[in-house]
Parts: sequence; C-alpha cells; structure tokens
Amino acid sequence: MTDRKIFGRAFVGGTLREGTLIAIDDGRITDVRDAAYPPAGSDVAEGVIVPGFIDVHVHGGNGADFMDATADAISRVTRFHATEGTTALAATTLSASRQHLHEAVTAIARSRAAGAAICGIHLEGPYISIARAGAQDVASIRPAEILELAALLAEGPHLRWMMTVAPEIEGVRALIEHFRDRILFSIGHTAADYADCVAALGWGASHFTHLFNAMTGLEHRRPGAVGAALTSVDATAELIADGIHVHPAVLRIATLAMPHRIALVTDAVRACGMPEGTYKLYEHEFTVADGAARLADGTLAGSVLTMRCAVQNMVELAGLPLELVLPLATEVPARILGIGDRKGKLAPGYDADIVVLTDRFEIAATYLGGETY
Repeated sequence: MTDRKIFGRAFVGGTLREGTLIAIDDGRITDVRDAAYPPAGSDVAEGVIVPGFIDVHVHGGNGADFMDATADAISRVTRFHATEGTTALAATTLSASRQHLHEAVTAIARSRAAGAAICGIHLEGPYISIARAGAQDVASIRPAEILELAALLAEGPHLRWMMTVAPEIEGVRALIEHFRDRILFSIGHTAADYADCVAALGWGASHFTHLFNAMTGLEHRRPGAVGAALTSVDATAELIADGIHVHPAVLRIATLAMPHRIALVTDAVRACGMPEGTYKLYEHEFTVADGAARLADGTLAGSVLTMRCAVQNMVELAGLPLELVLPLATEVPARILGIGDRKGKLAPGYDADIVVLTDRFEIAATYLGGETY
C-alpha cells in the first residue's frame, strides 16, 4: 500500500487540534504533527479526524446476526458497521444451545470478512440469570461448564475473549478463577446484589455488561450491581447510549463517576440499519418501532444503535464535550480488547483505522489500515 497523508482538525492526545497532518505508510500511522497547510496530494478532511470506533458488544446489523454462523452474515455485519465508523469490534453471541453456540464461535473465529476487524469474541451468556435474561433465550441458560467453555476457546486462540456471566449462577466462581487469565469476565444479566458483585470482582471479573440494564440497580440502601461498578477501583463498564436503554442524565452521571472506565457499545441486533418491522433474535421475534427493538411483552431486545450515533447522543443528549466522549468509543474499548497498543488513538505506530466525523456527526470518510473504505 502506498503512503498517504490526511490533513485537518484532529483528536490527538485527548484534545482537538487544528491543522494536523497524519502520515500513513503500510497501514500504520507514521507521524502526527502540526501543519499550517496540507501538502500536495493530501486528503483534506471535511470534519474532525478521529480514531476508528471500537465496539465490544455488537450482535448484528444490516439484516444479519453473528449467531447466523455463516460467512455471508458475518461479512454483512462487519461491512455495515464499518460504514458507520466502527473499525474494530468484538463479535457478540447470545445464550444458545451448545451446538449453535459452537457453530457461531467457529464461524466467527474462522472469518476473514472485510470491514470492521473482528478483534474479539464476546460471549453474552449462557451462564446468566433467568430472572434477568432480558431478551435472551431462557431455555438456553444453564450452569457454568468449564469443559464447554474450554472447547469454545480452542476455536479462537488468536482472539480476545470476553464473557458475560451472572456471579450467582452455579459454577461461575470456579469458571472465573479457572479462565481469568484468558478471558475478560463481565458481570451482567444478573440478579446478584452488591456484595455478590464485589466478590465476583475479587474472583477476577473486571467489567460490567450494559450498565444499568439487566442487573440490580442502585438504591440508597441496596447499591446492587450498579453500585459495585460505580465504586470499583478499575473495573470498566458498557453504556448503551441510545437514549432508550439509559436516561441521558444517567449516561452523564455514570461517565463522570467512572472516568476512563466507560465504553460505549451498541448492543446492535440484525435490525440495525434496516427498516422498522419484525425480526429474529435467536429463538425470539422482536419488533422495531420508534427506534426501539422490543419483544412482544415490551422487553428491550438489543438496539438499532451505531457507534456514530452513540457518540452523537453522548454529546447532544447527555451534554458531554466531544473530547470527553471520543475516548469512550475508541481508547477505552481498545484497552478492554487488549489492543490499546495499536488501536484507539491517532499516534505513530498505531493502525491507520481513522474516521472523519462531520459537525453533524455523519461519517465523511473511513480508513481501514489507511485505505479508504
């Protein structure tokens, strides 16, 4: 790949800098420096140059879902989210039968799909609480099994692994203690109280799945799972910033209470990027109307959010400055996925995964490894 240069206003080192020149060679950023004018042949950005977005919790989009377990479905998901500024992601599965879960993991691990790079697998279940299952398939929820998880890990040793578990489920403590050096365990879909969640952090869990949703909430005498996240020292947590899953005021509160520890996620399902209507989520049907995906009983079934819109909502709905929001979609999720040394920043040596974001939060350009997507 030939070298290229991108010039414009850029988010570098935690600040928005005017007149920035980013040099790229062989898919990596080689230089970031101030410049008064763009050199001949440079791409002049019509917007702000930011690192590509990284989504650690995404199920699908453009009519496809990672649980479909086909090369075509995976490609549809990764290509779609790349058009929305996501350049890397953790392909996320659901509670499913042993066979279906293994098939999905195998397809993801073997995928060579273009678009957003699959840097990890996020197993959301099946070792979760039936009482806090949300839209997950209750029939597929089961006690934790070390052998089942070991077999799944064997399919993708090159990938970063995350797993959402409920601390109170039989076998979860042993599971976390056995695999904590290989898997980032996340507390979620849980009825556990504050003490149980704090204990799980001690076992080796270090993350919270879609904070506030499908977990015990924060009350002044019962701090719950949310309280355990807010008072933890270094645990990270996801926020679905669609303005539906979490009130904008609470998005703001959590972000300010957990500096450098919030990752914006989409929890997007196959209906993301599609017209409103009825779709399939594993064994359930859900309907998208007024921007929300819900089961027939009203339960939220993921979202139709994109990372681009999540950033926009954090600025326009939660009232946070763009400089504070951008790391939540780039640097923090890169750290969670263990790729913070090569993705999530505009800095020399980093992958040239770059997005140009207009002042209306539209995607003006996306570069994957320095190539225009």
